[in-house]
Amino acid sequence: MAHVTFKGGVFPHKRKRFTREKALEKFRPGRELVYPLRQHIGGTAVPVVAVGERVLEGQLLAEASGDISARIHASVSGTVTAIEPRMTASGRELLSVVLENDGLYEQMPVEQPVPWQTLEPGEVLRKIREAGIVGMGGAGFPTHVKLGVRNAKRIRYVIVNGTECEPYMTSDYRRMLESTEELVEGLRIVLSLFERATGVFAIEDNKRDAITAIQLASGSESRMEVRVLETKYPQGAERMLIYACTGAEIHGGQLPADAGCIILNVETLHAIYEALVLGRPVTRRALTVTGKALKNPKNLLVPIGTLFEELPEAAGGFGKKPEKFLSGGPMRGTELPTLQVPVLKTTTGFLCMSKNYQERPGVCIRCGACVEVCPIRLLPTKLADIAEADRQDEFRDMNGMECLGCGSCSFVCPARRMLAPSIQTMRRKLLTQGKR
Repeated sequence: MAHVTFKGGVFPHKRKRFTREKALEKFRPGRELVYPLRQHIGGTAVPVVAVGERVLEGQLLAEASGDISARIHASVSGTVTAIEPRMTASGRELLSVVLENDGLYEQMPVEQPVPWQTLEPGEVLRKIREAGIVGMGGAGFPTHVKLGVRNAKRIRYVIVNGTECEPYMTSDYRRMLESTEELVEGLRIVLSLFERATGVFAIEDNKRDAITAIQLASGSESRMEVRVLETKYPQGAERMLIYACTGAEIHGGQLPADAGCIILNVETLHAIYEALVLGRPVTRRALTVTGKALKNPKNLLVPIGTLFEELPEAAGGFGKKPEKFLSGGPMRGTELPTLQVPVLKTTTGFLCMSKNYQERPGVCIRCGACVEVCPIRLLPTKLADIAEADRQDEFRDMNGMECLGCGSCSFVCPARRMLAPSIQTMRRKLLTQGKR
């Protein structure tokens, strides 16, 4: 079995032993849940509930504001107490629906879904849209838009990203082990939209149990295969994944569809299954709550809107004093400004660190390590200097907009320079200017 990969990348300690064998557990949230109305790429959703209104689990809280937008649904039953700006993991305040959990977990009545095999492609996409499904690997792109390509016949591969290359994170691995049949059925649904496509489960070679489980479940499917990839970071980045699985290369101005590919995260695929087979909207997600500061790290099924401050107790509480909190993993995670921020559809994990490893940066010694590991073959140290000097035209000329933000350059830098954050700050600035 060939193990394929891309050029460059790094090999950080995986740290997955803390939760690798921990099955997914349902988590019951506390009294208050917060639902930011922009948990996706695109337009902010529009509230359809009022303060004082009682809602049920699964009820629509906010409607999509356009084609590139996504619905928001209640993950518990309770009363709307406010519609106001609230802090999010990014450090920004976003308009949010605030819900007081009544602890009853009364659900909206769900009609028996029509078998998806009888639906036209447009009806499948409509149900995905109504369920509020977005890219749940972190990107947040509305899934009905991703799957609604103009020429479906040009799509040759539907790639399920099961790499989970970020250290510490294991919720995708557990999902592949515990919801194997559901994921295969979800891929059948997606393949019904693309008659010429092959479905590829892309899994790193350190997840042998998941590889075996998916192979057994999909073995009779002529249009599905499992592709075993080398365990390396950032194997799960879209451009790296496409290259590893198909040999095709795309640049920053292109979409996977330009290479004939659709890429879906494991959790997104499971949400498609729940929407089409069970009639459920996105109200919860699997995520890893881990780190050396916790006594008993776990994989949890967490209702959307749950506050981060409630999660450590579910993982046994703190065994060591926490020094740093991240939404996500150590390579691409976002440092949390406070724990009074909510879990979103795009939240993949919660990392509680017992040490803050950020050191005072030194002077570049021109070793070239950052160039060797950059998957895009950029010059990270040069780009960081240009970004810090705010030389925007030069940044563009040096292909700075192609940066993935994977953090491989920062990881290997002997001077401990935070190269990736500097580059990404400039990249976001230029993207914002372009949108304006």
